[in-house]
Amino acid sequence: MEETSKEAFDTAIQRVAGMLQRSDQLDKVEQYRRREARKKASVEARLKAAIQSQLDGVRTGLTQLHNALCDVKDIQNSLADVSKDWRQSINTIENLKDVKDAVVQHSQLASAVENLKNIFSVPEIVQDTQNLIEQAELLQAHRKLMDLECSRDDLMYEQYRMDSKNTHDMNLIGGYFGQVQSLSEELAKQLWMVLQRSSLTVRQDPTMLVSVVRIIEREEKIDKRMLDRQKQTGFIPPGRPKCWKKRMFQVLEGTVSTRIEGTQSETRDSNKMWLVRLLEITRKYVLDDLIVVKNMMAHCFPPHYNIFRVSFHLYHVALSTRVQELATDELLEANEIVSLLTWVLNTYKSVDMMGHPDLSSECDVNQLEPLLPQSVVDDLLGKYIQTFTSNITGWLRKALETDKKDWHKDTEPEADQDGYYQTTLPAIVFQMFEQNLQVAAQINEMFKEQVLMRCLVQMSQFLSRYRDEVIAYKDEHLKDRQLPQFYVQYMIAMINNCQTFKESINSLKRKYSPCMEPTQNDAAIERTLNEVAKEGCQFLLDEVFLDLEHHVIGWMNLPFCGTNVSRYVCQEMTSEAHRRVVVEYIKAVMQKRITFRNAEERKEGAERMIKEAEQFKFLFRKLSGEDTDQLCDAIAALAEVFKLTDPSLLYLEVSTLVSKFPDIREEHIVALLGIRGDASRDMRQMIIETLNQNKPSVSSNSQPIFKDITVPTISMTAMTSMTVPKLLK
Repeated sequence: MEETSKEAFDTAIQRVAGMLQRSDQLDKVEQYRRREARKKASVEARLKAAIQSQLDGVRTGLTQLHNALCDVKDIQNSLADVSKDWRQSINTIENLKDVKDAVVQHSQLASAVENLKNIFSVPEIVQDTQNLIEQAELLQAHRKLMDLECSRDDLMYEQYRMDSKNTHDMNLIGGYFGQVQSLSEELAKQLWMVLQRSSLTVRQDPTMLVSVVRIIEREEKIDKRMLDRQKQTGFIPPGRPKCWKKRMFQVLEGTVSTRIEGTQSETRDSNKMWLVRLLEITRKYVLDDLIVVKNMMAHCFPPHYNIFRVSFHLYHVALSTRVQELATDELLEANEIVSLLTWVLNTYKSVDMMGHPDLSSECDVNQLEPLLPQSVVDDLLGKYIQTFTSNITGWLRKALETDKKDWHKDTEPEADQDGYYQTTLPAIVFQMFEQNLQVAAQINEMFKEQVLMRCLVQMSQFLSRYRDEVIAYKDEHLKDRQLPQFYVQYMIAMINNCQTFKESINSLKRKYSPCMEPTQNDAAIERTLNEVAKEGCQFLLDEVFLDLEHHVIGWMNLPFCGTNVSRYVCQEMTSEAHRRVVVEYIKAVMQKRITFRNAEERKEGAERMIKEAEQFKFLFRKLSGEDTDQLCDAIAALAEVFKLTDPSLLYLEVSTLVSKFPDIREEHIVALLGIRGDASRDMRQMIIETLNQNKPSVSSNSQPIFKDITVPTISMTAMTSMTVPKLLK
């Protein structure tokens, strides 16, 4: 207390010191005193109010405790009185045992009297009930059956109450009502028959189905009442509980399973399309049945039965079981696998079946479990891929064999609308791929891409065989160059096929997998097609050189070539032939109107020109025995212009060409730069102007080559839009 007072005193000193820090504050001392007095009075008032509130609460609590104590004493007194009365009444209760036995006996006799009419007329009621069941009057039959069961159960219950161990009397009652159980079973059979034909019954006589449901509902209520009494007394009548509601759903489940299994009317041996027909019939039956359940049967059942949802689930389970049986068939063919998976993965949940607008308002198909486990789907897809791979390999081999036979025909190959030779092989191959990809697309996107990848793998392997066959075709021709008759034309068609193959592959990829990244198969296919086309062109050139060599050798064997003059004539003819070949070659290059698209194409074209120039040199050196390099060097010089990789050095290379062949003209250089495809307009103009200013003089020793080569005028737009064409007829 002292510490509190001291702390309050210190606090007061601090506050007063804070108020009187300046001299002008002394004038306000009285004002400060009154304000502090008001605060003190306010605090004291709140303190008194709080203490008064607590005192009132304590007073109320003491009063309640006093009242509770009085109530406890009253209860104790009442319990003592009850205990005293109970002890005094024990003897009285024992004296009333005879009255109790009389009450039980009276109850039994009353039950017997109440059921006396039924007891004496049991045989008659049994016969009437049997007749009603046979006449399909199920509600009336069930009413009489309930009366019989009620009489039997009441008598047996009273006997059980009187003497539960008296089995003789129990058996006597049970024997007297023995036919009641058989009537119940007979009625149940009729109920199940109606339920099995519920889809038809609800159309023809819906009241019959309503009667069946009402009977089942009655029996459910009786079952519940009997089970409740069993909990109290331990007695349960014979045949209870019947559980007819549970049995009803079992019957419906069996009916649905039978309905699904009964849709197959054909086998694989009788009809190749048996599975397609089976799946379509199943789809139609299931959809029709569920629409009937929703629009008609649902009105015949109580709402809490959820009969549509139950039926929807039962059909789903039955279909899943049936589809799994079909999926495990070891004899399933590739087309059957596709039909089954398409139906399972697409048709089943579509608007044509479980997702139909008439059904979707009640059930969400997206909540359904898959008809087939993913492992089974994967197994089927793997089996299809394996079968497809085997089939496509055989189809490709057969297509190639058919195409090979066409190569030896005595007629030219067909030409497309643009006049290019071609064979039917690319169309046949890609028709196979297209058909299988269309089928795969029906299943899902992932599987479609797997099939496309497998097609590309097979295509890569097929093109390797195709290349081998083209080489073998050439080798066979060289053994007898008179056969096949149209060797050159078919070789051109094979080269054109390479371009068709490329276009078809790109078309398939754009159509079925536009986002597919390039793969090793793509590179292998591109490489093989380029090799086939390149080798085919080389085979054609070999054919030209063989013919050229044959004709030049023919000149050397002319009758007048035995004298010196004739040898001179032959040499002149050979020299002139050499010159004309080179001139025509260069003219063909410059008038071909092609444009290289990149450095790789320029390098490939240049190397090919150099190789062919060497072949010209070898051939004419062999025929004339003289140096033939100068003319053929013109081809090599042009190739060097194409081969150059650094455009900044292009002027030097062109200058070298002009210095070697002074007769080359401006239009020739423009054509060469256009063919290169990478020289800008300014660069071409600079090169032309510089060469015109420093044009070399024509040497008397140089052989004019370019003077006889005319080049058509080529616009800048044409130069930038040239492409490599197919080989024409």
